This record gives sequence, structure tokens and C-alpha cells, in this order.
Amino acid sequence: MKISKILTKDVITVTSETTVKEIAKLMIKHDLTGIPVVENGKIVGIVTEGDLIMKKAHLHLPTYIQLLDSFLYLESTKEVEKDLKKILAVKAKDIMTKDFTTVKLDSTVEELANIMHEKHVNPIPVMDNEKTVGIVSRSDLVALIAEQNH
Repeated sequence: MKISKILTKDVITVTSETTVKEIAKLMIKHDLTGIPVVENGKIVGIVTEGDLIMKKAHLHLPTYIQLLDSFLYLESTKEVEKDLKKILAVKAKDIMTKDFTTVKLDSTVEELANIMHEKHVNPIPVMDNEKTVGIVSRSDLVALIAEQNH
């Protein structure tokens, strides 16, 4: 089966200037695992859940102790606030994966599954020549399996 049967055609995208906060909100709102970053109609990167988590891990988060349902910060609250603002102001261009994988529109579901497994990527933009025509994710494959088992 061709992936054209399971791809999502209405792809939600962001620009390289979109903030991490905005990207996270879009991912939650639309139940996405990744969002392509587009400039001048061309994909220049992709931001995945993993990118968001890794960026947060590399930034300094405040150290605190929890006592009796209260938090005691071991640092100045002004510093904590400043650090949190920095995290939320980070842009897509700062965390996106620039070396991303794409698949061709005429690829098969089996080829897609192999690429996802071997390269550990999800989601994957679908291209027809140089044009982005959709996106596929693991959840699309799971939905296909569920559909075929009925």
C-alpha cells in the first residue's frame, strides 16, 4: 500500500521564528509529535517532541526543595523567572532538526515503517518532487493496523 493512502494532507507548520511555547501549544492542541519548520514554502527543519525535551534538558532549570506542599527555591526567584522566560523565548531555529528525513509520495507503507524503525524518526514529511504534500507518523501506521484487523 502506498503512503498516499494514510498521510495527513493538511500539515501544520511553523516558521523558524516561532517560539518553543507556541510550538508546544500547537503540538498539544493538534495531538502532534512533530511540526515542520517552513521558510519560503520549503521545509528547512522539523521540531519534534524529542527536540523540545532535549532543549529543556540542556537549559538550566531551577533547583528547589519541596516541603509541606510548598516549593523552596535554592536560587533567587528573579533568576528562576529569568531562566523560565529564556526557555519559552527559544525559537524553532534554535532547536529544530535540520538534517531531517523525508519520504516520497509513491513510497510504500512497508518502506515508511522501515525508515521510521531504522532512523528512529517520527513524524516524516512526504514529498512529491520538491513539494511537501503531507506528513506521516507512527500513529498513522497504528491506525492502519487497527483498520486492517477489523
